[in-house]
Amino acid sequence: MSYNCNIYSILVISFFLFFIKSKAQISSKDISRAIDLKSLDHPYLYFNESEKKDLIYRIENDSESNDIFRELEAKAKVWLSMPVYHNIPIQGKNTRADWSELDRSSKYSQYYSTNRNNSFLLAFLYQMTGNQKYADKAFEFADAFCDLTTWTQRAHEFPIIYSRIMPWNVPDDQVNFNFDHFNGDSGRIMAAVYDWLYPALNRAQRDRIRGALLEKVITRVRGDYEFHWWATAYRCNWCGVCNSGVGLAGLALLKEHPQLTDVVAESFNRINSMFNELGIDGGWQEGGGYWNYGVHTSSFFADALKRLTKGKFNLFKNERLRQNPVTFPLYISLPGNQSLNFEDSRGTSLVGSPHLINKLATETKSPIAAWYRNEFFNAGNNIFDIIWPNPKSIGKPPANPSIHFRTLDWWVMRSDFKDSNKVVVAGKAGMNDDPHHGHLDIGHFIIYWKNNYFIRDLGMSGYDEKYFDEDRFNYPEANSEGHNTIFVNGEVQISGKYYKKAYDYSVGGKVIEFRSSTSRDFVLMNPTNAFSKKELKHWTRSVLLEKPNLTLLLDKIKANNKDAYYEIRFHPGVDYQIHKKYVLLGSGESKMALIPITDIDFNLIEGKHASQMVNPTQNFKWIKYFDIEFKSESDNVSVATLILPIASKNEIDEILESKSISSNHSRDLKISFIYKNKTYQYEYELTENGYSLK
Repeated sequence: MSYNCNIYSILVISFFLFFIKSKAQISSKDISRAIDLKSLDHPYLYFNESEKKDLIYRIENDSESNDIFRELEAKAKVWLSMPVYHNIPIQGKNTRADWSELDRSSKYSQYYSTNRNNSFLLAFLYQMTGNQKYADKAFEFADAFCDLTTWTQRAHEFPIIYSRIMPWNVPDDQVNFNFDHFNGDSGRIMAAVYDWLYPALNRAQRDRIRGALLEKVITRVRGDYEFHWWATAYRCNWCGVCNSGVGLAGLALLKEHPQLTDVVAESFNRINSMFNELGIDGGWQEGGGYWNYGVHTSSFFADALKRLTKGKFNLFKNERLRQNPVTFPLYISLPGNQSLNFEDSRGTSLVGSPHLINKLATETKSPIAAWYRNEFFNAGNNIFDIIWPNPKSIGKPPANPSIHFRTLDWWVMRSDFKDSNKVVVAGKAGMNDDPHHGHLDIGHFIIYWKNNYFIRDLGMSGYDEKYFDEDRFNYPEANSEGHNTIFVNGEVQISGKYYKKAYDYSVGGKVIEFRSSTSRDFVLMNPTNAFSKKELKHWTRSVLLEKPNLTLLLDKIKANNKDAYYEIRFHPGVDYQIHKKYVLLGSGESKMALIPITDIDFNLIEGKHASQMVNPTQNFKWIKYFDIEFKSESDNVSVATLILPIASKNEIDEILESKSISSNHSRDLKISFIYKNKTYQYEYELTENGYSLK
């Protein structure tokens, strides 16, 4: 009894200390005391003169760093000869809709990125070589970039962004949109330009960049955080991107403006609050791409502040980030250098970059981060791969390749992280409370095998003028009709947040049960509350992965009325053929069969979504899907769906002839079939939460 009490006390105290630490706010005075402002001498953001010697040594002796630097020098031959124009192209007024020639033109965006990025890379070359020609040309590009009236881009100014549904922790009454994530990126990049070019510039040149950082970054935000929606959007990537840009601008100008310790403190506090919203398993509700954008950009500020405060203020020690620095990007990775494209993530590449993973592995000492870096990524190709080198640790993988992200209620089931011959099944429950990048997809799942989605997520539609408005939920890519869910009498899922209306945090679903072993994974979800429940009364879905490649769904659906019309939807990612009692997915040696198992008469019906972005230059497209459709006199139905690799028609016939689903009218249900001469039998027990696998 005493032992248990002591353990309980320790846990309570530990939680209390974590809560205090994670919520602690630092002040301008804290930053002033932690940084020796009088000793600041440019460069100092990411390295100082002494540390620069280590970078030069690395460039000379490390093959990866040497390749990056030699490529940079070669490209600089073009930049040194490139004329720099000060005739700023006109930016279109409806850049997300492409209505006019100016909207469709890329001249403004090219002018914007070319001047900024070339200045940044040439400034680094100057620091590594001491060659004044690089500094002179870098300033030419910087001068042109500083000449822009604003570093905010049109897509995020009032006429377009005003009708956006605001994310969690943001009041709806938003009217100020003079600072966006492009501005945050530019503040971060130009802070480094100022820091690196400082020794080579005259006073007027320094003041040119300093003035732009003050005018276009600092004074737009300083003292006015309450009027910037992203400042408290702690579950949104913008919070990290924008605060990092402001914070780094403040750090770069501390030598001249020591009072800017206030914006440094604000950036620390707000990025720390964003890191606190990482899930207890490292998950990020916006998806992999936006985990990367938020964490990546925040890491630049975190590194500079850690260095300047000699480790006293170290965002890499945030417990949520430190405990799971790469858990989310690793577990949503897919063989073939892809990643899950849930929400608005494209999923066409791995999540993260070599230099970011280098940094996270180094700062957190995570063996899993080191393993992810070395096993999944090739050599770096960015100057920050020189500044943040590979820690050279082999690392080790997690013991279990399957996971339930408990805060998000996403889940991934598989036998191996890298073997493309073994199936990956992934899905999600969770809340429908992210109107920024979330989809109405509770109960949704995908199947990935041999580097292809056999059952897919549509991903993002592309960003147009309406996609972040309430019209978002009319796009098949974002609404429940475009996901692998179910429908009773056509009822679709709802959002927990609509335009200028209060949040309803009850809207969504949850994972009831998750089990994982070396031979079998199982998840049980209850997505019922994702619907208004006018037609649907209750729905549970379980997914079983018999490793390595057999997937079995079980949907238990209860309608509010008898004689309801049911649809169980699937979006194929490969060629398919619909037969009377099954669907054949794929071709050649990579085929799967999708076979319903139910005692209800059903039809397999093909359908298609009409998809059109609000953009005249984007082509209309049809998106195909198929449904298991049926009507039932009962208001309570159970349908299993088997999805597994098939080598021949005989294997399909074997399953069709042997499959059965039966209930003993108590609390049990049994599913059985024969596959490759082996009998598979699964028994479920009906609990208050649905059918649980025995």
